[in-house]
Amino acid sequence: MILRDVISCLPRATVSGPVDTEVAALTVSSREVVKGAIFAAVRGVSVDGHRFIDDALAAGAGVILAETAPPADLHRSVAWLHVPDSRAAVSQLASALAGHPWRDFQVVGVTGTNGKTTTVFLIHHIMKTVWHRAGLLGTIVVDDGESVEPAKHTTPGPIELFALLGRMKDHGCRGVAMEVSSHGIHQKRVSAMGFDACVFTNLTRDHLDYHGTLDSYYQAKAEWFLSLAADPHGKSPVAVINTDDACGVELADALAGKIPVIRFGFGVQCDFRANNFRQNSRGMEFELAAKGKTYLVRSPLIGRFNVHNLLASFASAHACGIRPREAVAAAATAPQVPGRMENVGHAGGATVFVDYAHTPDALENACRTLKELDPRRLITVFGCGGDRDTGKRPLMAAAAARHSDACVITSDNPRSEDPLAIIREIEVGMRGKGHISIADRAEAISYAVKNSLSGDIILIAGKGHETTQQFSDRVIEFDDRKHAAKALRDRSQIISESRCNP
Repeated sequence: MILRDVISCLPRATVSGPVDTEVAALTVSSREVVKGAIFAAVRGVSVDGHRFIDDALAAGAGVILAETAPPADLHRSVAWLHVPDSRAAVSQLASALAGHPWRDFQVVGVTGTNGKTTTVFLIHHIMKTVWHRAGLLGTIVVDDGESVEPAKHTTPGPIELFALLGRMKDHGCRGVAMEVSSHGIHQKRVSAMGFDACVFTNLTRDHLDYHGTLDSYYQAKAEWFLSLAADPHGKSPVAVINTDDACGVELADALAGKIPVIRFGFGVQCDFRANNFRQNSRGMEFELAAKGKTYLVRSPLIGRFNVHNLLASFASAHACGIRPREAVAAAATAPQVPGRMENVGHAGGATVFVDYAHTPDALENACRTLKELDPRRLITVFGCGGDRDTGKRPLMAAAAARHSDACVITSDNPRSEDPLAIIREIEVGMRGKGHISIADRAEAISYAVKNSLSGDIILIAGKGHETTQQFSDRVIEFDDRKHAAKALRDRSQIISESRCNP
């Protein structure tokens, strides 16, 4: 592609040098520069890409994009794009180079503290059921319509993002469901693309190590909706908002008159409303009231929070042209989302669930849901990550203590922190609740399963689908589900041997 044809997407750029050059690639890393590439100098959290412009030029970059003016001695064969915001410009260029693939299918983006991954899986499942081929971008996997691969980031950087969307277009996807993280919004990874539906699941305490305050965290989410209302990129976006959540109510009110809003939840004011919720260990059912009709929803998922996730998927599917009855029918075969309230097995009458709950609100919801199944006891195994918001550690403990009969406090991803120091900060919130602390996570899981009784439910919370554990000096393979399955096998063997040797 010729530079002249690409830079039309950068109306605020000051262009110096030749514009008839062939663009070979776009990169934000000087180490990835090839001859003729555009090197975009981006100011990161800890590293400023402008420091590497000389390296990029030495490697053969034909175009420099930067927030600074070109030097007086710039070689005349090099083009320079002086822009006010490199991050936004990279997103615009990446979309243009990929041919703006998002214009050719229905796109649903989902943001919020909890529920993003499950909601995206549900929307993707509905799209595939009705349209046969759809794409998915999320925390766990990327599905490009033909193949599925592990995800690297919740919301990829713009260069990777638009390349993936291009693959989905080439593979004939009619729709795409994707997670939109607050980091992705703040770093403008999705600022150059339009959406047909933008979903807000909820907002609770998380990522304060990045955003600083809960209000800043909320504003990062709200910014995405307000920006789409101001510039919908040629689409007709609909905001799909959980108004059972206080921040959702605030957001819906802020968007009134700016963009169509669909409210969902249990409240009487909701456009997609749930009534008569019932559940057991095999799944749930509830009545959906939407568009003047009532539908009976059955799903193998459990938990009131999953009612919200299903409502969000129904409402966003409707915004994309899928009829409610088609979405409801698809819900009956909703997939098990890896590490999201995942039943990993049972032994001797005790059942183990693994869930990604790593915020106080998510942990409380998970514990409450399992407690509603009326177990003999609920035993919760959990920890808190290192190098993250330390203030939520006692709050996590309090959430677990409120609904659990016993707790096992352990390590999550300690990163650079001392696991025992993290555990001590968690213990402050237990407030006398019976618990045991075991730093080794595998040992903690084994202890909980080994000491369970028939009728108990064990919740292993915090890491969900993750397959590694991060320490200050190493990263090891670690999957809660595999360790739980082994512990259950060991328990079954012990029970079997005791029966054979009374």
